[in-house]
Amino acid sequence: MAQANSVACFSSNMGQFCIELFDTQTPVTTANFLQYIDSGAYTNGIFHRSVPGFVIQGGGFKIVDGTSGKSLAAVNTFSPIVNEFKISNTRGTVAMAKLGSAPNSATSQWFVNLADNSANLDHQNGGFTVFGRVLFDGMTVFDAIAKLKIANLGGSLNATPTINASGAVHSTDDLVQINHVETVDVTGVFSDGILSFPVDIGTGQPYTVNLKLISSKPDFVFQLDPASVAALPVSPGNIATFSSGNGQLHIPSVMIGPTAIVKNILMRLTDAGSYTFTLVSYE
Repeated sequence: MAQANSVACFSSNMGQFCIELFDTQTPVTTANFLQYIDSGAYTNGIFHRSVPGFVIQGGGFKIVDGTSGKSLAAVNTFSPIVNEFKISNTRGTVAMAKLGSAPNSATSQWFVNLADNSANLDHQNGGFTVFGRVLFDGMTVFDAIAKLKIANLGGSLNATPTINASGAVHSTDDLVQINHVETVDVTGVFSDGILSFPVDIGTGQPYTVNLKLISSKPDFVFQLDPASVAALPVSPGNIATFSSGNGQLHIPSVMIGPTAIVKNILMRLTDAGSYTFTLVSYE
């Protein structure tokens, strides 16, 4: 049975950030990314490419321990995956890197779009597959990385951001590195005023939907975005339920911050004409 969209949270020496993975839209790419996480490929990884105003890229190299100390090594890659370009490369989206003129060549490397790069990246090399988005205030981490000085370490490391104020890299401690990665199993995500989750409305056809927060005083009120409603091919194991009989919406869990999850959210349909829901309770 499928799961709701996965969330991967990263701890780095520049701060913490979380990425919502688009399991439904890009299943192959998401499964590939999770495989690298599970293998430990991204733990102790670095961001090896910084192009301010464009992208921050990682997934290609990691710090390893050796007999002579710590050093950089290329990430061991799995087989390349098929390109799944469907979503535009706008600011805050996460996409796979690949070889030039080879649409189906993505392996381990990925990047975060610092700006709206859709005019460029959506139209070259088959389009770059967006498979996730940075949640909450995570873009502050990438904006901070983009302001760091850049070191030329040669080859694919010719635009490597460094936390050393002088711009030099004397050891791996001067690099922007990921210390820990974990995946979180939640039903939905609330970020930037939008609550997104899969829901069973009792018809046997599951959907993914977005509710927009339209008021927080005196009650939290959300309104369905009709354009966000999309049928899911299979029902996630972790799914919200809506009863048309009593107008109640129950969401088992929602991530509202990198370390904050609320459970058993109960909402009531208060205006069927505008699909407006009012928060009743949560844990």
